[in-house]
Amino acid sequence: MRTITHFGEHELHVRRSRFVCALARVTTEAEAREFIAGRRRTHHDATHNCTAYVLGEHGDLTRSNDDGEPAGTAGLPMLDVLTRRELTGTVAVVSRYFGGVKLGAGGLVRAYGQVVAETVDRVGVVERRAVVTVTVVADHALAGRLSRDLHASAYTPAGSRYGVRAELDVLVPEEELTAFEAWVASAAGGRAETRRGPVGYVDAPIS
Repeated sequence: MRTITHFGEHELHVRRSRFVCALARVTTEAEAREFIAGRRRTHHDATHNCTAYVLGEHGDLTRSNDDGEPAGTAGLPMLDVLTRRELTGTVAVVSRYFGGVKLGAGGLVRAYGQVVAETVDRVGVVERRAVVTVTVVADHALAGRLSRDLHASAYTPAGSRYGVRAELDVLVPEEELTAFEAWVASAAGGRAETRRGPVGYVDAPIS
């Protein structure tokens, strides 16, 4: 999955019209609608507040709204940018302040698409990678060395607990689970156990 790095806002001027775009990360349709409502309150004096969002692990939930602009000239071009960039978990709101010069259908399509594309470029994009929290359980005498080896490895330590035995949490990409468990068995000489926990997501740079 790809999504934007964080909230961002950018403004484009086209023949005296102002197009103010805001992007946000969201995980549910309720969050997207709440963000849209907030932007409409902030820009209540705008001529139009047009919207688009993409949700779901595979970007299979999409919505767009022209908010009074000619059909297909605002929300759809905005949505097209999000889907072409393969983004999900992202909502866009463009508030247009009409400057007195009509842009025509083609001009509107270009302006709405351009301001969203420029805003995406400004905030940047990351990949959301599925990871499993794997807990490595070992005796205290072994845990110190394992912890040092983990910090020197490509895996991501995510915390530790020390009770009767030491428990070291590690974030492991789903596709690397088997390899990681084999690494632990080798590094600990078979004297450590691994326990798979819940699946989550982390941001990773796009190579």
